[in-house]
Amino acid sequence: MLVRRAYVENADLDTWPYTVPAVTDLAEQGLTFTRPVTFLVGENGSGKSTVAEALAESFGLDPHGGKAGTKYASHREMSILGEALKLSTSPAGQNMRSGPRKARSGFFLRGETAMGMMSARSGWPGYWEGDTDTMSHGEGFLTVFDAMFARPGFYVLDEPESALSFSSSLRLVELLHRLGRTGAQVVCATHSPILASTPGAAIYEFSANGIASVAWEDLLIVEHWRRYLDAPQSYLRHLL
Repeated sequence: MLVRRAYVENADLDTWPYTVPAVTDLAEQGLTFTRPVTFLVGENGSGKSTVAEALAESFGLDPHGGKAGTKYASHREMSILGEALKLSTSPAGQNMRSGPRKARSGFFLRGETAMGMMSARSGWPGYWEGDTDTMSHGEGFLTVFDAMFARPGFYVLDEPESALSFSSSLRLVELLHRLGRTGAQVVCATHSPILASTPGAAIYEFSANGIASVAWEDLLIVEHWRRYLDAPQSYLRHLL
């Protein structure tokens, strides 16, 4: 493992984002990483993206989205949680976090700014070939994944499924699984039951009750998708 634990010291739990139950849990108990691939799953507003972004920032990844070794390349200020978050790392993780620039390896795909980051970095040395502006949304994401998720490092993804079809989501599952087997560490905030099904991954569900380690088949999103696909009208009759 590159990052073994994330924690916060001396947080003011009466201020945002610590008032979000999952972030309260993080501040009070920390978050331990036991497997190379970890998913943060929860509803909108549950805190999963807030935590994912803070992990990326604390590790030294560009808060706007980008690779290790280019911290603050976007001139975006760090988030409140990113400033406060502490990481317990392995020696390899510490070297990737703060060692020589060439030793740093990782990438942050920030859902809110991904398209702008991709447009700005296409063709830069050390990034990817091809102009993502001429590709579909999903093709651009897959181009970035194939180029930037190619070696051991710390990778953080925030809702990458927004651009992906069913088959493209399966391609990302294969990539994340392969990364986890080759010395990389991945943390992914997602709504996708497909991504969360990555074999061997740890899953933390974020909810009004805080953070809980949950098996894939017990996730609320899995239950809802199964029920909806089996009988859409059982949901739609309450809306339409």
